Amino acid sequence: MKQILLIATGGTIASRPTENGLAPELCAEDILGCVPALASLCHIDALQLMNIDSTNMTPERWIAIADCVKDHYFRYDGFVITHGTDTMAYTASALSYLIQNSAKPIVLTGSQKSIYDQETDARRNLFDACLAAQDDTLHGVLLVFDGRVISGTRARKTHTKSMNAFSSIDYPDLALLREGKILHYIRQQKPAGLPAFYEKLDSRVFVLRLIPGMNPDVLLSLLPAFDALVIESFGVGGLPCYEQEDFLAAVHAWTREGKPIVITTQVPHEGSDIAVYQVGARAASLPGVLQAHTMTVESVVTKLMWILAQTHCLERIEQLFYTPVAHDLLRFE
Repeated sequence: MKQILLIATGGTIASRPTENGLAPELCAEDILGCVPALASLCHIDALQLMNIDSTNMTPERWIAIADCVKDHYFRYDGFVITHGTDTMAYTASALSYLIQNSAKPIVLTGSQKSIYDQETDARRNLFDACLAAQDDTLHGVLLVFDGRVISGTRARKTHTKSMNAFSSIDYPDLALLREGKILHYIRQQKPAGLPAFYEKLDSRVFVLRLIPGMNPDVLLSLLPAFDALVIESFGVGGLPCYEQEDFLAAVHAWTREGKPIVITTQVPHEGSDIAVYQVGARAASLPGVLQAHTMTVESVVTKLMWILAQTHCLERIEQLFYTPVAHDLLRFE
């Protein structure tokens, strides 16, 4: 029987009603006690690392989760991390960069309703997550929800209330879980060697969503406080020209300071291609301007945090950003 470590961090799955709304109050042992069928699946130890609403998740707490996995890595066959749904995709992406080359499954899950709710999805999601965590084929950071196994760098919350809360953006689900069995869609060879654990992130990354008519001075006001900027542009990506080139000048101010700018898109699927239109090609010609291609915003942000903790050299930043990690980067060229 496989040995699994449950790492509880809070979220809806651990919530009870309070006078101010749902709040995470159940401990890891409480959660496990609600799914007695797990006893016949694997041996599970429980660890309460934190108990927070996932809105309160931070880069420092991502590092704490990665450190917890590192501390227990060689004692268990797999890991399940219970987590609130609102920032779970960010955590899945962050852990994909903080824990690389893992031959063991590191599975995040949660629920849209508390595990004590009669109509909850929590019990099924937790069982499925443990099923995935003891699977001999799966590996690396994964998100399991509503019977789907999603790569950690590809997950995004796309529904606020429905049980099928998460989607895999521009990449297939890795597997499907039904009635206690796993149907593998993509089988990949497990990585050889030891896992690589990273212990630092640079959280000084800002995401700016463009709106028509935005004043480019916004970019300049952000420059002193942040080390990188992600611009959610329109369509395949570009920067407004208006009657002058103030946006390009503002971008150039960032790159002159050795601070990268990544252009992505507000459109959910198919990614950026900033060379298509003049408004994008002009920006792409500036050194230090990168594009996300099909990366999710969650992955762009957390990958930049991981990279900037290692280097502030623009050339090295570009090299690392365009090096695929755990299915995060696909280019259709």
